[in-house]
Amino acid sequence: MRPPGLLRAALLLLGACANYSTGTARARTLLQDCRFANPVAAGADPWVVRHDSAYYLVQSKDRTIWVYKSDQLTEPTQNGVPVWTAPRNGWNRSNVWAPELHYIDGRWYIYYAAGKSGPPFIYQRSGVLQSVSDDPQGRYVDKGMLYTGDDVREGSENIWAIDLTVTRLGSQLYAVWSGWEANATTDRTPQHLYIARMSDPWTISSDRVRISSPTESWERGTELDLNEGPEFLQRGADVFIIYSTRESWLKDYRLGQLRLNGPDADPMNPSSWTKSGPVFTGAGTVYGVGHASFTTSPDGTEDWIVYHSKVDTLPGWDRVIRMQAFGWRPDRAPDFGTPAPTGSPIRVPSGQCR
Repeated sequence: MRPPGLLRAALLLLGACANYSTGTARARTLLQDCRFANPVAAGADPWVVRHDSAYYLVQSKDRTIWVYKSDQLTEPTQNGVPVWTAPRNGWNRSNVWAPELHYIDGRWYIYYAAGKSGPPFIYQRSGVLQSVSDDPQGRYVDKGMLYTGDDVREGSENIWAIDLTVTRLGSQLYAVWSGWEANATTDRTPQHLYIARMSDPWTISSDRVRISSPTESWERGTELDLNEGPEFLQRGADVFIIYSTRESWLKDYRLGQLRLNGPDADPMNPSSWTKSGPVFTGAGTVYGVGHASFTTSPDGTEDWIVYHSKVDTLPGWDRVIRMQAFGWRPDRAPDFGTPAPTGSPIRVPSGQCR
C-alpha cells in the first residue's frame, strides 16, 4: 500500500532506505533515491547497449539467449524476453556463451559462442543471429557460423573462437575474437586475440591476423595463459580494445588494453596496436573483474563500464554484474579507477534520477 501523503512526501525527500551494506539489487521504489550499489544483478559477460533512450542487456541462460530492456542503466535485468534457443542438433547445440547485441545498418545482430558438446570445451565456435525487424527483442534468424580459420578463400578447417565482437572503423567492418592457434584436444589451450575484415555483419572476408598474445607478466596465469573478451572502446579518433586476461575462474582475472596507433594505422597490422596493462584489477573484496562492455549515462555526459566479478576467491564461475562511471587520462586513454566496493552507495548515471 502507498504511504499517507505527508509520510510519502518525507520519504521522497529523504530518499529510499537501501541495503547498501550487502549491495543486493533493489526495486525502484522511490525516484528520489539517486544512489545504487554494486552488484546490480547476478550474471556474467554483461553486454549493454543504449538505443533510443533504452538500455538493452543480452545474456545467455542454458541454451537460450535473452534480451532485457530497461530505462535505467542500474536496473539492467528488467523486462527480459527470450529471443533464441539453440537447436537440439548441430554445431551450436550447447554451451551458449557471452552474447553481444549490435545495431548495424538497420538490423540487430547477436554474436555468440557455442559448441556441439563439452566439457571439455574444445568445440566452441562463433555464430551470429539477425533480427527480422528493428526490434532488439523481436524474432531472430540464425545466420550460421562465422569463419575464424586461416584460409577464408578455401574455407578450410574452422578454428576454436569465442567472444567475437564487431565494430566499424571508417567504412570497414571488423571482427575481433579470442581464439586458438589451432584446434586442440584440451580446453587448457592458450588463447589469443585475432582480427579480420567483414564484408557484411554475418561474413568474415579476410584471413585472421593475431594482434595480441598473453606474453606480458601481468597476463600470464598460473593454470592457463589467455586473452579473451575483447571489446572496442572509441572516443573521438582514439580506438581501444579492452580485453580480459588471466584465468576467468580465478580471482586475478583482469583487464588489459590495446590502443590503435592513430587514425591512419591499419587495424590488420599487429604493429598498429600498443599494449598496456593491467588497466582494471580487483580490489578489496571485489575479485576477478573482467569481460566489460561500455555505454553512456542517459544524458550522454558520462561514460560507464559494465563488468562482472567473482563472488568469492574460490575457483569457479559464480559471478555478478557491476558498473561504475569512468574517466579519461591526459593521454586520452580510459581511466577505469578501482572497482567500487560491494554495497558502497554510488550516484546513479547522470540524467537517470529525475
